[in-house]
Amino acid sequence: QVQLVESGGGLVQAGGSLRLSCAASGSIYAMGWYRQAPGKQRELVAAITSGGRTNYADSVKGRFTISRDNVKNTVYLQMNSLKPEDTAVYYCNAGTRYFQWDYWGQGTQVTVSS
Repeated sequence: QVQLVESGGGLVQAGGSLRLSCAASGSIYAMGWYRQAPGKQRELVAAITSGGRTNYADSVKGRFTISRDNVKNTVYLQMNSLKPEDTAVYYCNAGTRYFQWDYWGQGTQVTVSS
């Protein structure tokens, strides 16, 4: 069983930046971030494998960067040029296969004010 602990959410003005972190209790192949806004379905933000392969939602390409530290079993999401539509609860996830998520974090709120 892998536990995920997220940190770094908060309130920021449009155009600002935030960095989310998610520490896993053990090594795991794939990690990523999803988000869920009120009244909307949970959606992929970005994902990364231990080898560095990445995927991004079209809506965040060029603004968000996912990275990971395999020694620390931690994944990061650097979010720049934030928009009000980025407001959501952001969930860290992890899996033994890419896009087969076995574990989820508790979520962290990101609020972008206009």
